[in-house]
Order: sequence, then C-alpha cells, then structure tokens
Amino acid sequence: MDVKMKDVSSKTLMTEGSIWKKMVLFAFPLMLGNLFQQLYNTADSLIVGNFLGSNALAAVSSSSSLIQLLIGFFQGLSIGAGVVISQNFGARNKDGVERAVHTSVAIGLLSGVILTAVGILFAPQILIWMDTPKNVLAESVVYFRIYFWGILGFVMYNVFVGILRAIGDSKHPLYYLMISSVMNVVLDVVFIAVFHMGVGAAALATTLSQFASAFLCLIQLIRTKEDCRVTIKRIRFDREMVRQILGVGIPSGIQNSITAVANVVVQSNINAYGEMAMAGCGAFSKIEGFAFMPIMSFNMAITTFVGQNLGAKEYERTEKGARFGILSTMVLAEIVGIITFIFAPALIAAFDRTPEVIVYGVGRARTEALFFFLLAFSHSVSAVLRGAGKSTVPMMVMVVFWCVIRVAILAVGRVVMPSIQIVYWVYPITWALSTIAFIIYYKKADWIGAYKKREVRQ
Repeated sequence: MDVKMKDVSSKTLMTEGSIWKKMVLFAFPLMLGNLFQQLYNTADSLIVGNFLGSNALAAVSSSSSLIQLLIGFFQGLSIGAGVVISQNFGARNKDGVERAVHTSVAIGLLSGVILTAVGILFAPQILIWMDTPKNVLAESVVYFRIYFWGILGFVMYNVFVGILRAIGDSKHPLYYLMISSVMNVVLDVVFIAVFHMGVGAAALATTLSQFASAFLCLIQLIRTKEDCRVTIKRIRFDREMVRQILGVGIPSGIQNSITAVANVVVQSNINAYGEMAMAGCGAFSKIEGFAFMPIMSFNMAITTFVGQNLGAKEYERTEKGARFGILSTMVLAEIVGIITFIFAPALIAAFDRTPEVIVYGVGRARTEALFFFLLAFSHSVSAVLRGAGKSTVPMMVMVVFWCVIRVAILAVGRVVMPSIQIVYWVYPITWALSTIAFIIYYKKADWIGAYKKREVRQ
C-alpha cells in the first residue's frame, strides 16, 4: 500500500485554490529565472562579441546548436522525472515521490558522465560535419570541449530544479539561478576583459557557474523537510520508477534531440554563408531566447499543474488550467515577438556593430519574430500532453514537422532559391504546420480520458 503524504504545503500544491493564481505565482518566478538563464547564456556572446570580435562570436554561435543536440535527450529525461514526481505529489504518495526523486538523481549522474565523454571525444569531427569555417573551427572546438568538461553541473542543476518544480517550488531555483547568473557575468568579464584569456574562458565561466547553481540546489534538497528531500545513501535506480520516468522521458528526449539535429542542419546552412552570417544569426538566437521565457515558464507551470491535478483526479480543473496556460503563453510570446521585430537593429548591434552582421541578424529577426505565437502554441500543447504522461504524441509531431519537413524544405529550398532567406523562413513554416497538427489532435483526442484508462490499467 502506498504511503500517503501528510500536511502537504498549500503553497506548493496546485490541486487547490484559484487556477490562474496558482499558475501565475508558479510561472512568474520561473519567468524571472528564465530571464537570468538567458542573461547567463547571452553574457558569453555579448562579452565575446564586444571584446574578442566577430570570429570569436561565430565560434561560440557555431557550438550552441551542437550543445543543444547533445543535452536535449537528457533534458527530456528530466522532464520525465518531473512528471512522475508531480503526479505522485498530487496523489499524496510519499513513497512514490521519494523513490522517483532518488531515481532521477541517479539517472542524472549517469547522464552527465555519458555527455561529458561524448562531448569531449567527438567535438572536432561533428563541428567539421557542420561545415564550420576553418578560421573559427579551432576556437569552436576549444569552447565546446571546455563547456562539456562541466556538463555534469548543468545536468544535475536541471535534475534538482526539476524535482523542486515538480512539487510546485519555483522560488528556490530562481534564487540559485540569480546567484549563478551574476557569477557567470562577473567571471566572463574577469577572464575575457581583464585577463584576455580568449573564447575558452567564456565556456569556463559558464561551467563554474553551472556547478555553483547545482551545488546550491543540492544543499536545498538535502536540508528540505518536504517529501522531495534527497538523502545521498538512497540514490539508486528503482526499477519501477526508471520505467515510468523513461516512459515519459525517452519520447521527450528523442523529440529534443531530433529537433536539435534539424537545428544543426539549419546551422550548417547558415555556416555556408560565412562568419558574418554566423555571428548575425547567432546574435538573434540569443535574443530569440527571451521569447522562450514566457513559453518555457508557462510550459513548466502547465506540466506541473496537469501532473499534480491528474494525480489528484481533478480532471475538470486540469482542463481549465491547460486552456489558461496555453492562452497565456501565446499572448506573452507574441508581445515579445512584436518588441523584437521593432527593436531588432539595436538588439543585434548590442552584440556586434559590424554592418554585415546586423543585416543578417535583423533579416532573421524580422522574418521569424511575428510568428512566435505559433511556436508558443506547439510547446504549450506538448506541455499539457507530457503532464498527462502522453509524451509520444508531441514527439511524433515535432519529429515530423520540426525535423523531417524542416530539413526537406532546406534541401529543396537551397536548390530552388539559393538564398539565406530560405533558412529564415523554415522556422515559421514548420511552426505553422505543427500548430495545425496539434489543433486537430487537441480537438479530437480525449487526452484526459486516455489518462484515466492508463491509470486503470496500472
């Protein structure tokens, strides 16, 4: 018989109270955290671009899509862990929460070790396959390898934060991210602007900051009195929890990785236009990250809300919360898109004032920015389905439209219209196609009913 939780904190439990207040109060610290996360990621490019020049900025940009490729799968596993923890937390199953927490930590440790080995060993060859220009290849390899020496810190931070967010705690992750973000910027300035250590120093600053944030999260989880408390001696692989986590996490990880493969192909096409295009598009990708703040914030809130309320069998509340989260995400993302469209020249120039770099960056910004609401819708519906444990559907939609069709459009487009414009347009086109697919599925599929049937089978 399951051990039932007692005296669950109403501050973290999302199965009671006002739906919009619970989701907004959970999402707002996440949005601030994502702001600092983006500043964390953007600091490297800003400081590198201003102090080391366009070639160094191109080296950092060329590594970003490859980094996302390698870590995407393991981030998917963290999503799976968060869903399992939130469902057990909503059901007030203390034993299930404890076993899921310690299993997710064990999976994170193994994942971090594997990522470190893969990133360090295969960096040069993969960057060559991506058509990285020879004049930036050496710096790209240096940045990439140093980054992956510290990837364990990144993986464990995401695992620990996923645990805290699964029980509704979005405040402590914000505090720790703020500390690590400030640390990253300070180290970037010291290493690059003061000691002139080169592009590898940006990766070193990020690595040290990632470990700091992971350590702070671990201390919180060891000291907490909540049921998500981590006890070092209890870290192990629980067979049933591994099965549940992988059942949600593997499709999410495959989706992340395969989508990242398509983005690597996109980056390869950008690389073919030279370092100015790489720098300009790389600067825009950092700006675009700010559009993801409301998307990712409400996605996490949606997944946690859906997971907890389905675990508590609050089905009507689950559906209302899902609708509110999807609408809020779309509105916020589009507001950011409009701002990006209007101020694109000044935003790109903050990274690199080279006229050609600004032209490339603004061209991409003004092609994609007004379509951010489509991106938000696809991600939000995916978040709902993952919270319900149905991660296979978003995986299939994303793989088909954001990978297969995206790559096919590039392959055909470069022959029919050999211009970088086809690279810019491939994103809005595939966002629109995935949105249509999700609208059709969401209207026809009884995803809550499917959860009930799965629960009965278990």
